[in-house]
Amino acid sequence: MSIVSVRNLRREYTQGAFTVHALRGVDLDIAAGEFTALMGPSGSGKTTLLNLIGGLDEPTAGEITVDGQDLSRMKAGDRSELRLRRLGFVFQSYNLIPVLSAVENTEFVLMLRGESAANRRQRAMETLAAVGLKGMEHRRPSELSGGQQQRVAVARAIAGEPALVLADEPTANLDSTTGHELIELMQRLNRERGLTFVFATHDPKVMEAARRVVRLEDGQIASDERKGS
Repeated sequence: MSIVSVRNLRREYTQGAFTVHALRGVDLDIAAGEFTALMGPSGSGKTTLLNLIGGLDEPTAGEITVDGQDLSRMKAGDRSELRLRRLGFVFQSYNLIPVLSAVENTEFVLMLRGESAANRRQRAMETLAAVGLKGMEHRRPSELSGGQQQRVAVARAIAGEPALVLADEPTANLDSTTGHELIELMQRLNRERGLTFVFATHDPKVMEAARRVVRLEDGQIASDERKGS
């Protein structure tokens, strides 16, 4: 079953007198439980594609279905609700709230959903333990290393049990060892919890770990490789 289905997806931007064709008719299906990397040089369209799948941007043309819902037919408020309820995001820059502790950052999405304070605190504590941050729950981002901050970001992304986690260059600001540890963490979450991960990345370590690598060039899919096939 496809959790993401994209058909003839196009995204164009106007820069002065020029039109930039970021995506040029992309077709892609991603099944539930996949661990997929979108690879390609800067300007290839991978981040644009990730943002469109996440409902953070709107296509110029084409169709996007995520978790059974047609994003092209949804109003902005409905797309926001889909992101809140069904999607998790991990960004290159962590995007943690500086004045909140790790546990408060982790439970933030659950708070926006209206879950009770007791329930969201319990789930956030359990999720932080699952990503290896037990004992660090009350530290603020400034008191955590880059790798620990990104683990908090992963915890925040998965605490609400999303159907899909979208990660944009999640290892870019990490050293090699820490980046490898983060990839192993996400592999474990994929394997043990069945979480679907889609990455936009330049990192060869992510490409090696991914079970599927979709390469984009000039806004089109140049290759689609499944490991072991």
